[in-house]
Amino acid sequence: MKTTIRNKRIFLTGGAGFIGSTLAQLLAKENEIIIFDNFSRDSLQYKKLPAKNVTQIHGDIRDLEALRKICEDFQPQIAVHLAAIAGVDTVIHNPIKTMEINVIGTFNFLKANEKYSHKLERIMNFSTSEVLGAYAYKSDEKADTNFAPVGEARWTYSVSKVAGEHLLYSYYKEKGYPVVSVRPFNIYGPGQIGEGAIQVFIKNAVKNKNIEIHGDGDQIRSWCYVDDMMEGMILALTNKKAIGEIFNIGNPKGTVTITSLAEKVISLCPTKSKIKYVPKNYVDVELRIPSIEKAQQILGYQPKVGLDEGIKKTFEWYKKWLIK
Repeated sequence: MKTTIRNKRIFLTGGAGFIGSTLAQLLAKENEIIIFDNFSRDSLQYKKLPAKNVTQIHGDIRDLEALRKICEDFQPQIAVHLAAIAGVDTVIHNPIKTMEINVIGTFNFLKANEKYSHKLERIMNFSTSEVLGAYAYKSDEKADTNFAPVGEARWTYSVSKVAGEHLLYSYYKEKGYPVVSVRPFNIYGPGQIGEGAIQVFIKNAVKNKNIEIHGDGDQIRSWCYVDDMMEGMILALTNKKAIGEIFNIGNPKGTVTITSLAEKVISLCPTKSKIKYVPKNYVDVELRIPSIEKAQQILGYQPKVGLDEGIKKTFEWYKKWLIK
């Protein structure tokens, strides 16, 4: 994939994660990159980045002074905030940390950039489709965000991300930040680590292990290959009409039930895996299909990689890395 972003100073929080490291790899050849991360999930180990253009800093997004120092020394022209607690299991077990990192961390990121915000050409916040709650059918960016009952740890993630969107927009309105928020819908592909159904299914397929489905498998998702996510992000970073907006980035054509997804993995990949149903002990998202009309109309975004093709590419990548 080619990009028109060149000769820029780019600051990525959470740049060691799956999407952050993929973005860093895409931009590093022709730009100067600073990656700030605690490296709890390190997808950079799978990436080849030119050392002369990339600086990696180990830190905590809750450390405002560390962020301020980076912004003062580096004075980024583009800043992308990806650092967050994510993943259903992680969130459920760490609801306080989820709120703290996702809310305070986002505030720190915005505040740290304040002194030199006049140098910023774009500041991007990485939100989530989870803000739309348990049932989201072709939901657009003006749909109601999720305010589920208090007490269910699953929703601390979505609420914290809604707060992040409000923070970003507030900095746009009050301080003139050139902001944009993106809501990814179930991104997958080579280099994904942590949680996420496709990568878990494919890893098990590579190892010929059972593919476990939690519950009855009728949950519906739209899956988007990481290259299409990159295209959406680059468009949002470079199109002036994106400033002050929120965009759904996903692929409605990649919509299947979780059972159908598992069946696809088994049929498309050479494996001896079988499907096994196991009890589900957490609140789940039952339906999630985005409307991407806004991104199509304003940005010219159009996902290109079909689900079958994406699964095959992802399987080949994991096969290479898991079987050596």
